[in-house]
Amino acid sequence: MGADEVQLDDKAKRMRDLLSSFYSPDPSISSTGTTSAKFASLDDINSSQFDPDQYMNILVHKSNLEGLLQRHVEMAAEIKNLDTDLQMLVYENYNKFISATDTIKRMKSNISGMETNMEQLLDKIMSVQSRSDNVNTSLFDKREHIEKLHRTCNLLRKVQFIYDLPDRLGKCIKSEAYADAVRFYIGAMPIFKAYGDSSFQECKKASEEAITNVIKNLQGKLFSDSESIQVRAESAVLLKQLDFPVNNLKAKLLEKLEQSITDIRLSPEEINNGSGDLYPSASSHKAATHEFMEAVRALLVIFPGSEKQLVKLSQDLVTKNFAIAEEYVKTRIQPADLLGVLGVIWNDVLLIDEVLPEAALSNHSLEAANVVVKLYVRSAFSHLLQDISDSFLQVLKKDGAEQYSLDAVLEASTKAVLQGGMNVLLDFRKILEDDSGILVRLRELFVDLVQEGFQDFFRQLEDQFLLFSGRNNSSAIQEIAASFSGGSVRGYESRPAFVPGEICRKFRSAGEKFLHLYINMRTQRISLILKKRFTTPNWVKHKEPREVHMFVDFFLQELEVIGNEVKHILPQGIRKHRRTDSNGSSVSSRSNPLREEKLGRSNTQRARSQLLETHLAKLFKQKVEIFTKIEYTQESVVTTIVKFCLKSVQEFVRLQTFNRSGFQQIQLDIQFLRNPLREIVEDEAAVDFLLDEVIVATAERCLDPIPLEPPILDKLVQAKLAKTKEQNTTVSS
Repeated sequence: MGADEVQLDDKAKRMRDLLSSFYSPDPSISSTGTTSAKFASLDDINSSQFDPDQYMNILVHKSNLEGLLQRHVEMAAEIKNLDTDLQMLVYENYNKFISATDTIKRMKSNISGMETNMEQLLDKIMSVQSRSDNVNTSLFDKREHIEKLHRTCNLLRKVQFIYDLPDRLGKCIKSEAYADAVRFYIGAMPIFKAYGDSSFQECKKASEEAITNVIKNLQGKLFSDSESIQVRAESAVLLKQLDFPVNNLKAKLLEKLEQSITDIRLSPEEINNGSGDLYPSASSHKAATHEFMEAVRALLVIFPGSEKQLVKLSQDLVTKNFAIAEEYVKTRIQPADLLGVLGVIWNDVLLIDEVLPEAALSNHSLEAANVVVKLYVRSAFSHLLQDISDSFLQVLKKDGAEQYSLDAVLEASTKAVLQGGMNVLLDFRKILEDDSGILVRLRELFVDLVQEGFQDFFRQLEDQFLLFSGRNNSSAIQEIAASFSGGSVRGYESRPAFVPGEICRKFRSAGEKFLHLYINMRTQRISLILKKRFTTPNWVKHKEPREVHMFVDFFLQELEVIGNEVKHILPQGIRKHRRTDSNGSSVSSRSNPLREEKLGRSNTQRARSQLLETHLAKLFKQKVEIFTKIEYTQESVVTTIVKFCLKSVQEFVRLQTFNRSGFQQIQLDIQFLRNPLREIVEDEAAVDFLLDEVIVATAERCLDPIPLEPPILDKLVQAKLAKTKEQNTTVSS
């Protein structure tokens, strides 16, 4: 296929060259071909320098007999085809020449009579032009006269318009077509300015009187609340066209709008006592608010530059409603009452933001709603405390109170605390579950307020009970009650047995449950931070430790917060299980010489064998009691939380795989924690034991447990201490 295509290309090229040389009228083309042929090969059959003998010699040397015969057949076919193509080209060109000759003959016969027709057309055009000039000349004077009469007629129409202007204005006033009246008067103003004091004095005076009435009517429409916004806006535009001082009207309208705010009074009692929008108070408030917003919308259209004043008025309205809500929540109300009032206010805020986005009342409302919710939570706990006090006093002040034992007082108080607390929590849950209105954005804040309120409530409750008991500590209650033991004159049939210890036991049981709940909540919060710390990084690819990790700071900050919280509720305790250097002390096995020796070795084989030594040491160490009973002291609560957290850390590291750098990082963090934790816990031995357990658990999960050298470890710890001290100094300054 490739050889056939090459042969066809050569054939077409030779055909074009032959036809071009045969029909080319320009001799330069053939000369160009001659110049290019000089560079062609002598054996090129299409070149002018073609040498037949040389071509035959080359062909004989390159081809055999069969090839020569094949080339002979091909050349004979090419010659025949070339002759046929030349013959067809000559016939085709001959037909075109004949057709061109016939066309030229027809054109010559058609053009022969055209000159005569053109001369006739020129004569007719000249005749029409001559007659048109004659008509223009004869009508020139009449045209000038007609134009003069037309100008006079227009002037008379204007004069007639001026004389008819008072009547026109009167008709416009009757039909309330004030836009036409203003347009007529503005159109006549140039004439009144030029001739109003002479020719048209009476017309000017009558027109001014009419336009004065127009201005009064427009002012009435502008101040009318019954008119639509479009009508009031058109009235303001017409007054501006009449050069009326509209700014004075703007001030009056804003003053009127400010006075209308006093009419929009939020009545929470009537809103919550009614059935939604069907209640007259709710519907009237909604109607008043819509009327206020329609007025704002109208002022925005009439006076485009009044956004600043309208924003202030809108904020004043919302602030006033929230102030009413603040006073309302101080009373004893239900959750639905709070939701209803805040829902009405929030709907007003959304309506105002829709009409006046520049006000941005959503953010303003969040701050005000924050105050309302805070007052509601505080009021709810205050009323709960009052109910408990009333129930306590009610039992004591009943007629025949001598027949009631302290059990009756305890039962009444317990019922008031449990039932009242449950009711308050249920009310708070209803508010928390509401997914509409502004409270959705305050959900997290509401949870914090409830938690803070419960803490304050129990502090006040304790103070109240101590006040009733007449002592400053809870143990005095049992002492006072014990003085009333005995006395079996009436027997136990009419009353239950008086057991002061049982009463105190119930109080202690409730306190222990609450204390355990607090410890669990705080421990879970810290455990989330610890879990994120130990599960997030890739410990197998951990880099060499350079400083104490920041999770240590977070951990210590949480413990500081817990310490501040329990400081307000619980007394201080006495520390125990101090670390000693004597044999048989409560020091953890990780703090014995075996551990110090392990930390000082750098060889991999020795470090791994140290794990075996550590486990052997655990068999001979004195047993340390980790989880002891929780006491009602600050140190006991903090110590328990620390123990739980360190135990969680131990479990977290057992689920990971560490490289040498990861193990050293854990070692550095735990070493830094030792001194701060010793300062805040009461059981140093147990805490040290748990810290060592974390190190051992990490070593067991390490691929290459080579610890940091003691000097390096001490240097990094001291650097962290210096950095912490510097930060504390900066904050305090």
